Amino acid sequence: MARARSKKSAGSSPKEEAPQRDLVMDASEPGKVSKGDIVWIDYEGWIVNPNGGRTLFDTTRGDLAKKEDKFDEKKAYAEFPIIVGHGRILSGLDDALQGAEVGKDLELTIPPEKGAGGRDPKLVELRPLREFLKQEIHPEVGMEVNVGGRKGIITQVTGGRVRVDYNNPLAGKTIYYSYRVVKKAATVEEKLRAILEMDYGLPEEFKVELGKASAEIVLPDICKTDERWFVSKFRVIADLREMLDLKKVRFVEEYTKAPPKAEPAKEEAKAEEAKPALEAPKEEKVEEAPPRAEEERAEEELPPDEKTPEEL
Repeated sequence: MARARSKKSAGSSPKEEAPQRDLVMDASEPGKVSKGDIVWIDYEGWIVNPNGGRTLFDTTRGDLAKKEDKFDEKKAYAEFPIIVGHGRILSGLDDALQGAEVGKDLELTIPPEKGAGGRDPKLVELRPLREFLKQEIHPEVGMEVNVGGRKGIITQVTGGRVRVDYNNPLAGKTIYYSYRVVKKAATVEEKLRAILEMDYGLPEEFKVELGKASAEIVLPDICKTDERWFVSKFRVIADLREMLDLKKVRFVEEYTKAPPKAEPAKEEAKAEEAKPALEAPKEEKVEEAPPRAEEERAEEELPPDEKTPEEL
């Protein structure tokens, strides 16, 4: 991510300044968190049980999740960004972040009214078992289900009926947090990429060009076919306009034609086609014996009992 320039390079004149987007700094104190800041937090959240024990329900720390048997292979365990004071997290933690010191380990206990609120008995329903079996769902206690567009947890299966609790799993619970603000976004580009990460993900895959009051964002290939992006982009636009005061946000899709690849196999085939289909076999020359001398022929032609004049 881009970082703010705190010093001018040696030898530069007072009039030479970096582009506006790199000089836009957070107005709040660098080491403290204020409402409206975008910060990255690392935390572990526990439900405080009536007996005083604790049950882990969420964390950014993979080692802890494995230790507590809560590890999810589909989840990325790393600090994540939030907008402080915008109701994106439980109100008790949201309030505590305001004034927190960056890099300091902190602890917090939140009562139900500052957490997920109290439990509503009206959000607990009994439904026929056959409704689930028709959808090839075999209900079990603790299973998360979606019924009529509402997410709930199965709390009981008995007598042909299934009890589903649509309350927030944290409703009525006292919550304990151990957390740390890892860093705070300072430049416009840091804030923009943090918003992409919050609302969609893959912030480093986007190409970003910033103007005075505008942003041009080139989409990665995955966004072109991802239905989740089609929904997320409207929230991205809303957050960019609110947090960065951008009047114009432009998304760009690029489609690049790959250069043609050489096809040596086809070229060789064409060369073979250019040759004659059949070549006439070459006639072998039969070498004739050189003519014999007249004396040898005459000698061969004489009858065996005749003699030459020299022999008489």
